[in-house]
Amino acid sequence: MKEDDLSKKPTLHCYNCGRPLDLKGLPGRSERCLGCGADLRVCRNCVAWAPDLAYQCCDRRAEEVADKTKGNFCEYFDFAKRVYVPIAKDTRREDKAREDLKKFLGL
Repeated sequence: MKEDDLSKKPTLHCYNCGRPLDLKGLPGRSERCLGCGADLRVCRNCVAWAPDLAYQCCDRRAEEVADKTKGNFCEYFDFAKRVYVPIAKDTRREDKAREDLKKFLGL
């Protein structure tokens, strides 16, 4: 198996840095990633994480969580096994506004 194939294999990992995790169960609210210190029991690590939905959760039973990157007490949390994709800084809106301003000013 090639190294590229391994990087595309779904794993339990930190949503923030991608460090693989060896968990024997669900993480507690205060458990943190040994690589970056990010909380592990967070919406972004959950199977119900859905960034395209209004509350970013596809489990309708769950209460809304304001900060999706902070440890929480959601009773429906289940750690997601996914392929790690680094978090991209969303600058599209800023870039578009900047371009529109340049066009408006004739620059």
